[in-house]
Amino acid sequence: MSTFLSYVLLGLSLSAPIGPVNAAQLDKGIRYGFWNAWLLGLGAMAADAAFMLLIYFGSAHFLQTPFMKTFLWTFGCFVLVYTGVESFKKADAIQASKEHQKEAPAKSFAQGFFLTLSNPLSILFWLGIYGSILAKAAETEAPLDLLINSAAIFLGILVWDFTMASLSSSFSKFASGSILTFVSRVAGLALIGFGLYFGMQAFKLLFLTP
Repeated sequence: MSTFLSYVLLGLSLSAPIGPVNAAQLDKGIRYGFWNAWLLGLGAMAADAAFMLLIYFGSAHFLQTPFMKTFLWTFGCFVLVYTGVESFKKADAIQASKEHQKEAPAKSFAQGFFLTLSNPLSILFWLGIYGSILAKAAETEAPLDLLINSAAIFLGILVWDFTMASLSSSFSKFASGSILTFVSRVAGLALIGFGLYFGMQAFKLLFLTP
């Protein structure tokens, strides 16, 4: 049980650092409420699951090729900048009405999925953390134990997503319209900042790497 809980805590620690998904969840919860924010987190989890499966079956190395890294940095730049600009532009709508707006659940899920799928830092993170854990655990644990521990990591991620969705959606009920607008704009700027960073990395790979 202690081993299982340690993997749950690992999942929490993997999700907690501020990044594109957390910024997008904050904005999504303020605008659209709990379910859309949580679905965005579930979409990100689906991308995490894809990475974990690729690592588990030893097929993730093609993601580290120069072509794939350049493509992912570029695609991630577009997704993040577009999402951030839209968030910033629509921030005034929150000022006008604190009622949650409407967005198709599939759109929220897809946004979380592509935010994570197009993030090369997520790939490196999973390769470095999960890959090393998997290599070490495979020496002493049975395949079933590896699957259970991997599920524990996802349980930790799920708990964090639920917490973020709850906090962001609840925040909109108690904060003033001007504060919600400010937070939404900060989240939008954060997404744009992450997107510009991704674009710089793509530029370096295309033009500065021998």
